[in-house]
Amino acid sequence: MRITRRLLMMILMMWLLMPGVSWGSDPCRPGIDCQLDAGCHTTHWRQQRPIPWDVFAQGDYIGPPRMPHVPEYRMRVDDQLEFVYRLTRVELAAPYELNVGDEVRVESLTDDKIDRTLLVQPDGYLTLRLLGQVRAAGRTVEELRADLEQQYQQFYKVPAITVTPIKVNTRLEDLRSSVDSRYGRGGQSFVTRVSPDGTAQLPGLGSVPVLGLSLDELKREVDARYQRIVSGIEVTPVLIERAPTYVYVVGEVINSGRHTLTGPTTITQAISLAGGWRNGASLQHVVVMRRTDDWRLLATQVNIQGTLNGTRPCPPDEIWLRDSDIVVVPRSGMLRTTDAINLIFTRGIYGVVPIQASVNFSDASRL
Repeated sequence: MRITRRLLMMILMMWLLMPGVSWGSDPCRPGIDCQLDAGCHTTHWRQQRPIPWDVFAQGDYIGPPRMPHVPEYRMRVDDQLEFVYRLTRVELAAPYELNVGDEVRVESLTDDKIDRTLLVQPDGYLTLRLLGQVRAAGRTVEELRADLEQQYQQFYKVPAITVTPIKVNTRLEDLRSSVDSRYGRGGQSFVTRVSPDGTAQLPGLGSVPVLGLSLDELKREVDARYQRIVSGIEVTPVLIERAPTYVYVVGEVINSGRHTLTGPTTITQAISLAGGWRNGASLQHVVVMRRTDDWRLLATQVNIQGTLNGTRPCPPDEIWLRDSDIVVVPRSGMLRTTDAINLIFTRGIYGVVPIQASVNFSDASRL
């Protein structure tokens, strides 16, 4: 007997030391994979089988990487955007045309009294000696020089005019000044929010339609609009804060009202946000109402009793919710009947005209 017990202990120790055998750290647990095991049929707990449960021994407390919530995010009302501005420093394909606010130096090798530094006035003209007002805005430097050369020939045989740009692209500098935050948060950027009409206000552009656009589409739209008025700038939109999304849970829950959605949420999770369900809630007839894109109202009825009672491992009614969905947890039939009885006897006809009656069971027994 002593030898047999010792032999059994040796066999047990050898089995524990065998490769692939672990003591209390098996990554597989009995369970059900709802994606593979459910199919088109209802699953039951008796269908459990070993499934991989823990990818890491510590439970991966930081959360595993998952697929994107949406394949492409599109702008919504109240989204907060930051537009980051950057100089491109790219050579222009066409000659530069002077703008209002640009500064040029006009000089003559024949008469130095003509020499002066001039600013393109708000009306687009320059004021020059002997000539007066000369159009400069919308002209290249070479076009302006040729025009001055021709006009000064009425005063000089060889005017020998040169035009040197001193300060150009002032529109770009004005735009940079309007978005300059280098003395605040740093960089050149502008923060705005999508207004209820689906537009965003940007310096130099005004209202820009952004509702429903992706970030890439928005970048192309803004760059194209700026290209029409100023060159040498590139704008990158950054989504810094999503518009808040809510789900409304009403009925037989602890905290009825509006709850914020911070991630993908199911009906069970929404009821958890509302503090759980009350006794007497009809979990078999939970109603979910939803508005479509054209504001039509949709409604569906789900049965989550098996989910919350733990009797159904893969409940088909555990659906995903979205922004502005309304979850109604109704009262059970028994609770509605009790409320009706209380209403009749406390606030109904019996509450207005109380009826007193007594029954003598001893007298009734003589009948």
